Amino acid sequence: MSEIKFSRVWCMPNARTFEIKPIKNLIIKYLRSNWLTDGRVVDPFAGNSTFANYTNDLNPDFDTANNMDAVEYLQMLLDDGMEGKFDMALLDPPYSPRQMSEAYKSAGRKVSMTETQNARLYKECKDKMATLLKPGSVAITCGWNSGGFGIGRSFALKEILLVPCGAAHNDYIVTVEIKNNRGVEQ
Repeated sequence: MSEIKFSRVWCMPNARTFEIKPIKNLIIKYLRSNWLTDGRVVDPFAGNSTFANYTNDLNPDFDTANNMDAVEYLQMLLDDGMEGKFDMALLDPPYSPRQMSEAYKSAGRKVSMTETQNARLYKECKDKMATLLKPGSVAITCGWNSGGFGIGRSFALKEILLVPCGAAHNDYIVTVEIKNNRGVEQ
């Protein structure tokens, strides 16, 4: 079992997670590292982020390659034969049912209880993204918990970044994991 790096850096909150300086720096570190071979990075909730070259966001106001439901987008990539072709995945979905509802409404979509079930959404996205990633690839997950992709999907935890924002704000928790073939910590 390898050592897991843990860091905690205070920063002001921002609805655009990847613009929060310590989170942005962490992503850039892994983008610049030797982890990338083909340079394929997928982000199904890209918003205005430009870190990935395979981008999607439900809201057509964002300049992404696709404006689809995230699960449908990831399934489209799998249907297009992209299984095991990606070097990195960025997962920054809406963190709460309220945020999910706001995302659907801002995209002009109908919102029901099904669309606001974040546990279901997270599981479906992680399952599909795990299939898209090749062994040795990086998965970076942002949220209010450190669950990440997990050993059940063959990922080993490498790093955790905790970003507290003070007052009554929830901390941002960012996990960095590496996909392996065994489903156990390496």
